[in-house]
Amino acid sequence: MAEGDDANTGDQARAAFQDHVVDPTRKAGEAMQASGRRMVENSSTIGVAIIDQAQTNAQEAFAAMRAAAQARDLSEVMQIQGDFLRQQGKRSMDQAREIGELIMRFGRAAVTPAKGE
Repeated sequence: MAEGDDANTGDQARAAFQDHVVDPTRKAGEAMQASGRRMVENSSTIGVAIIDQAQTNAQEAFAAMRAAAQARDLSEVMQIQGDFLRQQGKRSMDQAREIGELIMRFGRAAVTPAKGE
């Protein structure tokens, strides 16, 4: 075997190692980092949505309490309370749907490979 053949075989082995081990490992690491970043962003988005919903719920509760405090009689208080409970029930369903849709969207994105990978 000639000396040039040994160098050529070594270059081929290095290239094969690079192609079959190093590059896939690097790509997997990059994909994991990207996935981690997406998870943090998604968690933040869900957290902000929940805080926004809690703020809306608190504002609506205080508005109902304010209206009840200014009511002229017990029947008006009962009407305000009933309206608030109906609206809060609808709001709760809408808010649960919103969070559920966010979670589903993030779940689909997590199992769908990013473009270019």
